[in-house]
Amino acid sequence: MSARHDVELTREWLRAGTAHFTATLDGLTDDQLSGPSALPGWTRAHVVGHVARNAEALMRLATWAHTGVENPMYPEPGQRAADIEASATLPAPVLRADVAATAARLEEALDALTPDQWGATVRSALGRDIPAAEIPWMRIREMWLHAVDLAASATVHDLPAGVVDILIDDVAAVLSGKDGCPDLLLAPSDRPRTWRLGAGPDTADRPRVTAPATSVTGWLTGRVPSEELPAPDLPKWI
Repeated sequence: MSARHDVELTREWLRAGTAHFTATLDGLTDDQLSGPSALPGWTRAHVVGHVARNAEALMRLATWAHTGVENPMYPEPGQRAADIEASATLPAPVLRADVAATAARLEEALDALTPDQWGATVRSALGRDIPAAEIPWMRIREMWLHAVDLAASATVHDLPAGVVDILIDDVAAVLSGKDGCPDLLLAPSDRPRTWRLGAGPDTADRPRVTAPATSVTGWLTGRVPSEELPAPDLPKWI
């Protein structure tokens, strides 16, 4: 079993990520929620609204696994973007309550899954068939990275080491299939292993990127500028 599908492990990371996001949000005033986030075109309220709506989308997948009845993350094209825009207009106290309530309901939906149901096949928003055991990992990425996107107290250096390693696995694989991805060897200074980036031949002279693993993760996911490593620019992850 891969670590991303080990629900005993990932649900611990998820609970910690929810607490981390909540603490970061609690450090912002209501007025600050209308200020810019670290994501282009989004206010902090957009980020919070997205996190709330993402919980609902993942609840639909958990319900699918629990009942066996297909229940996609977003039933209609464009629903995700429309729901985020609507959520961003909510009064700050309502938005805060919304993100807390939806996170709690997602935990309840995950609690309801039996060992067999964790193995049920559901489908991501990108159309990829996945086991329900991947749902906590999908939420982990949202909580830890979007805490950074609130442009407040959280940074990529807060991410747990295990989350960092799986993120490098996942994001490097996605980027390697995109046009414009450089051929590099990722060699975090605080890890005993390396990662291959890019689809080119695995040659001995492949350029290396050496920095702390959290910085590498931030660069891969677009949260740390390439100049800080230093490293070349990358295609957009998602």
